[in-house]
Amino acid sequence: MRRVIAAIQTFAHNPFPAGAIKLTDADRLYRVRVGQYRVIYEVEPAEGIITVHYRRHRRDAYRRF
Repeated sequence: MRRVIAAIQTFAHNPFPAGAIKLTDADRLYRVRVGQYRVIYEVEPAEGIITVHYRRHRRDAYRRF
């Protein structure tokens, strides 16, 4: 869990870290892999807002999305 929190904190300095992948069919949604977890987040560059929607284990990350 510490690695996930550390990854989320880096978004403040760089919303598109190495390994960030834009989700298909989504304008502002990205994912970052942190070990066995995926962090799904949204970037609004004009406003400077980053919204973390959730972090889930990789097997559950894309269900209900």
